[in-house]
Amino acid sequence: MTFDAQCDLAAVVFGPHDDPDRLFLDFADDLSRSGHRPAGLIQIGRSCRAQDPRLGVLMLPGREVAPLVDDGPPGAAGCRLDAGRLAVAAQRVAGAIAGGSDLVIISRFGRMEAEGGGLAELIAHAINADIPVLIAVPEHRFAELIRFAEGMNVRLACRREALDRWWQSVAGQLARPRNGGCTFCEIGK
Repeated sequence: MTFDAQCDLAAVVFGPHDDPDRLFLDFADDLSRSGHRPAGLIQIGRSCRAQDPRLGVLMLPGREVAPLVDDGPPGAAGCRLDAGRLAVAAQRVAGAIAGGSDLVIISRFGRMEAEGGGLAELIAHAINADIPVLIAVPEHRFAELIRFAEGMNVRLACRREALDRWWQSVAGQLARPRNGGCTFCEIGK
């Protein structure tokens, strides 16, 4: 995968007390109300414990919920991410990208993406289509994201003001040809 200075890849770095999913959902809703077309996957649920909401994603556009966990055989402890279910959700978002999107939102950059799996192809697909990407990254995975993106990303705080400032700079680029002017990535470097 090749990244360049016009990638407009924004990493919202979050800690244990941040809620990037709520932040992304509110941001996507506001973008949709203002006529923009966000696509992507926003995580719902926090764990695999039975008393918690089950881990899954909300797919944009459309807001369809897709479960992502495989509970395993009866009596098994815990659960694990079902890569097949994640791939199906990613294909649905890739279709939305092909149909025309202004922004791709990925609510987690995890171990699978750092290793080139998971949603890595979806991220590359969006970047190759010159669509800005907004991705939530746990603090402990930020160095892996930098390696993944070959340093061509901007780091944002997990706060709405940071998203709004980034989006204002990126949205101005959507109206111009992508080969002219400076992008937020270029300015932020």
